[in-house]
Amino acid sequence: MPVSLPPASGRSRVNGTAELEPTPSIVQSDPDNCFRILLATDNHIGYAEKDPVRGQDAINTFREILEIARDAEVDFILLAGDLFHENRPSRSCLHQTIALLREYTLGDKPISFELMSDPMDGSTPGFSFPAVNYEDPNLNIAIPVFSIHGNHDDPQGTGPEGALCALDILSVSGVLNYFGKLDLASDEAVDDAADKGIRIRPVLLRKGDTHLAMYGVGNVKDARMHYELRSNRVKMFMPEGGEVAEEEWFNMLLVHQNRVKHGPQQSVPEGMFDDSIKLVVWGHEHDCRIWPEKVEGKDYYITQPGSSVATSLAPGEALPKHVGILSIQGSQFQIAEIPLKTVRPFELDEVVLSEAAAMEVNKISLDDKDSITAFLRGKALTHNEQVEELIAQAKQKWKETHGNVKHMMLPLIRLKVETSDAKEMTNPVRFGQDFVGRVANPRDILQYYRRKKATERKSKNPPDAPDMEDEDEEWGADDPAAMTANDRLSKLRMASLVKQYLQAQNLEVLVENGLEDAVMRFVDKDDKDAIKDFVADTLKVVGRDMRGKQVQEEDVEEHMMQAKEKMEVDSDDASFRSGSVQPKGKGAKAAAKPAARGEKAPLFDERSDSEESEVEEVMPQKKSRGTGASAGAKAATTAATSSRAPAKRAGTSAASKSKSGSKTPAPKQSQLTVRAKEIHSGVSDARWLLCDTETAI
Repeated sequence: MPVSLPPASGRSRVNGTAELEPTPSIVQSDPDNCFRILLATDNHIGYAEKDPVRGQDAINTFREILEIARDAEVDFILLAGDLFHENRPSRSCLHQTIALLREYTLGDKPISFELMSDPMDGSTPGFSFPAVNYEDPNLNIAIPVFSIHGNHDDPQGTGPEGALCALDILSVSGVLNYFGKLDLASDEAVDDAADKGIRIRPVLLRKGDTHLAMYGVGNVKDARMHYELRSNRVKMFMPEGGEVAEEEWFNMLLVHQNRVKHGPQQSVPEGMFDDSIKLVVWGHEHDCRIWPEKVEGKDYYITQPGSSVATSLAPGEALPKHVGILSIQGSQFQIAEIPLKTVRPFELDEVVLSEAAAMEVNKISLDDKDSITAFLRGKALTHNEQVEELIAQAKQKWKETHGNVKHMMLPLIRLKVETSDAKEMTNPVRFGQDFVGRVANPRDILQYYRRKKATERKSKNPPDAPDMEDEDEEWGADDPAAMTANDRLSKLRMASLVKQYLQAQNLEVLVENGLEDAVMRFVDKDDKDAIKDFVADTLKVVGRDMRGKQVQEEDVEEHMMQAKEKMEVDSDDASFRSGSVQPKGKGAKAAAKPAARGEKAPLFDERSDSEESEVEEVMPQKKSRGTGASAGAKAATTAATSSRAPAKRAGTSAASKSKSGSKTPAPKQSQLTVRAKEIHSGVSDARWLLCDTETAI
């Protein structure tokens, strides 16, 4: 039986609270003209897969989502990013995911809608099968699955096929339709101003008299997306010609970005999308706000399905999790929320010890660790903010939704404890030993914190220490000195640590933003050559500019400073930022320029092989990394790929000639050599810092 839809009228809800504004609804549903779409996002398959208790949570809920889609007889499934938790999911994750998609989406059920756009848009170059799996005569698809990528499973790498991600594997396997893959080419590599920015081509579908245009935008750095939207450089290709007028298309946009502000330009404003959009499906944010919310001053709505598995012990993850059945008929739509039953129970609360101690019934002494521990456990006293009570609440809610607690999953419990006035606290790990077998996270039930005291900001920072000028934003109202190591690491963003460290180094050539991006790709995406490629490409740009201007030895220092300032300005304007991002594949660019399908845009302006070899001579010697490195990932530009190995040999030869008394290199070359070695030393320090941090984690 299909899942029942909500009534035609209702009230919108934001975070569980009712508002007076009615939700969008379909006045009179016509199955022959109505799309039925299952909405989900942030499945994070593979999260905590090594955990013996929580390892199968994500894949079990994904199975439930597929079962809901089958039982509801939807037309297709729409995912808004982060299907996988890791950029390189394990074999087990890929195996289980492909098996589930084959089990639930392949079959003899006929497809009830028609593809209006080119089925070859975004297809793999050099192969004849289409990008949309149900258009392939060799496949028997019952429920198509469409998905964009998120920030966890975004494309990486510089191989001959361009940047690839796990969704590319599912796409060529025929079990998923991957769209929204952008080619973020550097503006310097684009001559025509009309081709600059982000270009989005829709997937066009028709069911009866209803015409649907799906615009997908996989995750882009928030600062880049913010800049493109603010500069009006996001171009959406609208359907033209044919028998359907432009206003008769229902335009839907899928994004995977920060919706909540995390700093300047570290989010995407809700009201900056095109006025032709009618519904935005927002991924990345994990709290479930699936009921459509009207954007102030705009005619479109936003639906935020939220994650299907808790990946942190944050308040947003404790909200009930749902998927939605989206119905679209003509220009009308409505969403029915479907609660997920395989989600692990999660209860959290907060205790302020000073307030609890003021209540005589609790009999707490802030000088007595044992009395505080007994209070938190909830065994000696009764209080509605203790661990025992939270476990009881989880059981009660499970009974209300499932009817039986016999097969209840172990709950996640988080109790935040404000300890500003307490003299001594028990070890959180030791505290959790009493709840092993009763909760899913015994090691981090308690989160201690203290209110941060106002302190004067230091005027100067040690040269090798990160500048903590952003610590207020990082830690909020908590005192990091009073937090446990796990809680500090959970709140500390790796990107902030890298940025602070690099700012303290006083780099003279490398741009901090670009190197920060490279280091983050090295850490998060396991891109082994990201740092090396960035350093090499930066030196190429500086060296080429020096040769062109014939810089004298006494002017080298000044020119390098000027070159860095120029690159920093370019980075602020997002043109250099776009170059520092790995190319995101071929989809949109291939559609706009068929002749360029599969080509990878260079990071900087290309030049002849002889010029590249000339600059490569000043690069420092690198130790052998073995045979495991990917040949395609060793260069950041297509031109550099073919000449990197000969350039290294040339560099060795030049060095040996210098030692043997041969011709001395030009002064500017020697200065560049010194700078290159200094840069390489700084990068090594950054790697050691990251290794130490990862070890601590």
